[in-house]
Amino acid sequence: MKKLTFILAAFLLIVTTGCSLEPPSWAKPKSDGDLKNMKIGLSVSTLNNPFFVSLKDGVVAEAKKHGIETIVVDAQNDSAKQSNDVDDLMQKGVNVLLINPTDSSAISTAVQSANNLGIPVITLDRSADQGDVKALVASDNVKGGRMAAEFIEKLVGKNAKVIELEGVAGASATRERGKGFHEVADQTLKVIAKQTADFDRTKGLNVMENLLQANPDVQAVFAHNDEMALGAIEAIKSTGKNIPVVGFDGNDDALKSIQEGKLTATVAQQPELIGQLAVQAAYDVLQGKTVDKTIPAPLKLVIKE
Repeated sequence: MKKLTFILAAFLLIVTTGCSLEPPSWAKPKSDGDLKNMKIGLSVSTLNNPFFVSLKDGVVAEAKKHGIETIVVDAQNDSAKQSNDVDDLMQKGVNVLLINPTDSSAISTAVQSANNLGIPVITLDRSADQGDVKALVASDNVKGGRMAAEFIEKLVGKNAKVIELEGVAGASATRERGKGFHEVADQTLKVIAKQTADFDRTKGLNVMENLLQANPDVQAVFAHNDEMALGAIEAIKSTGKNIPVVGFDGNDDALKSIQEGKLTATVAQQPELIGQLAVQAAYDVLQGKTVDKTIPAPLKLVIKE
């Protein structure tokens, strides 16, 4: 019903502007440099993950520096809720949308709705499969996957038996991290099992417990994010075994775990920087400037010092 109401509202806007396809005035990017009354709509996949909390903080802080208001909504890892959230943001008159998709395919309809209203869209950390996105601000997830596989090979040797904990099915980060990992692992390691744990720590624990029972000879674990990696460590701890685990993100809990000698390594992103770069791109777009389609944030492998 909410989507139907929004579609009818968009139709009425077109009719009341003389059947023109021009977007409403509030949706048009400003090019005069006066952005004081601008609003950014930020839709985050979940704020139950420290990585995305840091990403959100980066967006809000950078927007504040430019005097731009930010409206933040939490999809709670529910792609249907995220689509409704984005509809709500558009109805509130945001001038640009920053979206961290829960599902890269499912968010496409919302992106296309924004396109139809002339509201620019920038995605963070994960892409949208369809629709016009002005820029994707993200780490090079493929490169990060390769970094993890190369480190594991050096650590435990060629043809080592590895378990892979995958992220949310449908998320571009899941596809890309897996792609990079397998570009190396399929040549130098033996991936004996892989299963999704939805980027979630509790699910990482439960999935890892089951995989350990089925694969007691595993020699290393690669998790598509730190939350799953930290869950995997708890599962391994109960077995009394010493199995190295490599995560991805570099969140505070993971960095602390590395220094405590628990988590072996993480491919560290810079979520606050991703948020800052996204706002900078939005600021440029709102002034009518062209931005790069892909804006990378550097990665680094973190191990115990």
